[in-house]
Amino acid sequence: QVQLVESGGGSVQTGGSLRLSCAASGSDYRSGCMGWFRQAPGKEREGVAAISSGGGLTYYAASVKGRFTISRDNSNAMLYLQMNSLKPEDTAMYYCAAAKATGMGWVPTPSAPGSFDYWGQGTQVTVSS
Repeated sequence: QVQLVESGGGSVQTGGSLRLSCAASGSDYRSGCMGWFRQAPGKEREGVAAISSGGGLTYYAASVKGRFTISRDNSNAMLYLQMNSLKPEDTAMYYCAAAKATGMGWVPTPSAPGSFDYWGQGTQVTVSS
């Protein structure tokens, strides 16, 4: 089992920055892919970014590429999402997710919620114009 707790959300103006953190605990997360998803009211949950167990592989949604950076610190059991140049359309609840450990530490479809097994409770990000 893996437990995930997000923090770092808040309200910022357009062009601002936020850094989301996710504290992980449990036995599997170090060997598994981890990711960030977001869900705005009335919309489906969408994959924002993902990172392999060793950090060598990453995925970014087209809408955030060049603005967001995902990173992980396995020694301290942390996952991060640095968000720069924020836009009103980035407003959503952001969720940390972890996949069960696999040999490759990656998932075939990192943008799909179904690829991940464990979820945090979410942290709200609001960007005002």
